[in-house]
Amino acid sequence: MKQTIKALIENAARSAYDKGALPSDEFPSVTIETPKVGAQGDFSTNIAMVMAKAQKMPPRKIAEAVVAEIPVDGGMVERVDIAGPGFINLFLKNDAWLTAVERVEAGGNTYGASDMGAGKKVQVEFVSANPTGPLHVGHGRGAAVGDSTARILAFAGFDVDKEYYINDSGRQIRTLGLSLYLRYRELCGKAVDFPEDCYQGDYIIDMAQAVKADKGDSLLAMDEEEAVQLCARHAAGVILSGIKTDLEAFGVPFDNWFSEQSLYDAEKVMETIESLKEKGTVYEKDGAFWFKTTDYGDEKDRVVVRSNGQTTYFASDIAYHMNKFERGYQRLIDVWGADHHGYIPRINACITATGHNSDDFDVILVQLVNLLRGGEPVAMSTRSGEFVTLKDVVEEVGADAARFIFLSRHYDSPLDFDLELAKRKTNDNPVFYVQYVHARISSILEKARAEKGLTVSDAPMEALSQPEEIALMKAMLRFPEVVETAAKLMEPHRISYYLMELASAFHSYYNKHKVLTDDASLSAARLRLVASVRQVIKTGLALLGVSAPEKM
Repeated sequence: MKQTIKALIENAARSAYDKGALPSDEFPSVTIETPKVGAQGDFSTNIAMVMAKAQKMPPRKIAEAVVAEIPVDGGMVERVDIAGPGFINLFLKNDAWLTAVERVEAGGNTYGASDMGAGKKVQVEFVSANPTGPLHVGHGRGAAVGDSTARILAFAGFDVDKEYYINDSGRQIRTLGLSLYLRYRELCGKAVDFPEDCYQGDYIIDMAQAVKADKGDSLLAMDEEEAVQLCARHAAGVILSGIKTDLEAFGVPFDNWFSEQSLYDAEKVMETIESLKEKGTVYEKDGAFWFKTTDYGDEKDRVVVRSNGQTTYFASDIAYHMNKFERGYQRLIDVWGADHHGYIPRINACITATGHNSDDFDVILVQLVNLLRGGEPVAMSTRSGEFVTLKDVVEEVGADAARFIFLSRHYDSPLDFDLELAKRKTNDNPVFYVQYVHARISSILEKARAEKGLTVSDAPMEALSQPEEIALMKAMLRFPEVVETAAKLMEPHRISYYLMELASAFHSYYNKHKVLTDDASLSAARLRLVASVRQVIKTGLALLGVSAPEKM
């Protein structure tokens, strides 16, 4: 609809020039806005203000010239007002909105989709938690954000892959192996001094018991480092399997699971460092090798190979991001925790230094989740191993509620997640509020079929003129724009906000008007209307990875 209004304004401006009412044929790009206040019209534009310099006329005079050329009689526009210094406000006739239902019906499950992405190959990498323990609530928010962002981008025409980067190499994995080995030794009756920097959770003890049951005391006869490495591989495998299971239960499948260790096995890390040495981007100092990240805007240079010959995490991250481009991805999107903000300049530096454009790299920073129960904070401590896992939350409130609430606010804002609220079957619970609309409409359609023999047909829409009906149509016509904006800005919460607004519009309508009436033509038209609302709700929920139940 905005495109239609844009064309209308542009044609009016050209017509005003052709008739001599405007002296210049220099027209800027027209911006069409939807006023927040209904009294200001259905659409507005400030074209008169931005044209003033080229036209060398007061904005209000320009507005008058443009408005004079906007067809009112016989067109979709009911009236046009000029406000303030020259804002043009347009009020449309009710029948201008009647096409909403036809558009939704024609699009079906693809209504709101676009070819904006033009098939551009995009990779969204998210969660990527070290396989050293179960996923916690914060990982859940990152998973919901990453998965929904990927869904929205795919719906907007991008060719999207979702990837989990498995940090299965380095110090943390060895610490995991040591933690398991020491717990195993305890179970074998050996005295153990358990370091504070080892993993403390009960899941380590559970794994140690499983190893003891399977291996007996045999690991005690092994070289300790060999036993620690064996325990590390075993623990990482068990934990990664649990992570995959938890993510599947959360409705988050991945296209690729990429191993950090595979980069070392293929010698890609040192290969990348050597190529950077040849470019002069990596230099030697104090026995270590440093990346000149300061040449690319970072606050200081970064070590890639320590003086003891061990590579850093940054070294493998460089190789990993180069590998992404080598696999043909044209745009990279990483979803990180907010505490990784300082790492962005480093990755930007390595992307630029290796000949790629840092504009093709985006980072979504996800803020913390404050877990509540009935308004009271739930204590969480990863250090002691006593934390609420994503699995715990999904089992208590369900994947749908968890995902919708994770996506109910912008990811750069902290989120309060109340477990008790998430379980309520009331309108206070946002996911229930939206899903109930889909279920309610499904019930109406079934009742119409079973009791009145009515199905959704090509009934004429002219019978619909109530303000609440027009409001529903206006809301549905906004959906494609909402999706496009969410894709451009990588902001899935925009879909959540929209669904809440559409649900509110439906509740207002349903509370005032019966869908099934004694008037057959009116009932048929209203059935078409609510069936279209149901379709948009279903599509929007799918973009969030949330189900659309037919019964609740």
